[in-house]
Amino acid sequence: MKQLVIFGNTYQQGNIDKVLSVLEHLRGSGFSIAVERGYLDFLSNGQPWQWPSFDTSRVPEADMALSLGGDGTFLTTVMWVSRMGMPILGINTGHLGYLTAGHLDEESDLIDDVLAGNYRIEERTMLQVKCDAVEIPHPWALNEIAILRHDTSSMLDMETRLRTRELTTYRGDGLIVSTPTGSTAYNMSVGGPILEPTTSCLVLSPISPHSLTMRPLVVRDDSEIVVRTYSRTSQYEVSIDGEVALCPTGSTLTISRAPYCARVVQRESNNFASTLRKKLLWGTDQR
Repeated sequence: MKQLVIFGNTYQQGNIDKVLSVLEHLRGSGFSIAVERGYLDFLSNGQPWQWPSFDTSRVPEADMALSLGGDGTFLTTVMWVSRMGMPILGINTGHLGYLTAGHLDEESDLIDDVLAGNYRIEERTMLQVKCDAVEIPHPWALNEIAILRHDTSSMLDMETRLRTRELTTYRGDGLIVSTPTGSTAYNMSVGGPILEPTTSCLVLSPISPHSLTMRPLVVRDDSEIVVRTYSRTSQYEVSIDGEVALCPTGSTLTISRAPYCARVVQRESNNFASTLRKKLLWGTDQR
């Protein structure tokens, strides 16, 4: 019997019946499940349910975490379980779902694949960030850490060091440090390269740089990146997979590889090339 912990999206009312059907299917297939309390409250709408629940501050040990939602839900699940070394299976209930293994309509096949062991676990690099002036509550990211302007149209000056050596001062709207997994997220939208998710590297991509010679830079994933940021305002933003922290102007961020990886469950039929074709419509005639 496999132990599963369930996390989910609490904004998609139209999928509740399908999700409840998935949970019943899991139990009928011999899985032991526990559902994150806030998600269970959303699904039950005040009605009692027989499934065990848990709080995110005390996630129980399990063989696998199941993320029901889109990429945002998947990133939240990563935040809660990756330190435990728990594999994460994503089932997309929305539109793109780039990080997920399949769609809600395919849940029967996905469950059968898990039962039969027809899946692999990919270890994905994660990032951590520290600020010398304030404590960042959730400092780990699977996609990216981005330095951004706060309440101003003025540029940021970001003095950047790479592996203790001076690199450059980026001037512009911000700077993204992305993992290979996050290369198809914010990094791609600013013109950064797409990387195969299991490669051992990071990308530094400036946002609207003042100098056109400032191009995205690929570095080793064991690189420590130190950035001191100046602005005309008293604060700047640090976005950690979409979670925003405010840091004082003149403070220093240290960004490095996290001490653990995200363990992402992929079906054997999924691969990097097919994901690009399916999710990003590569090779599709869009006329």
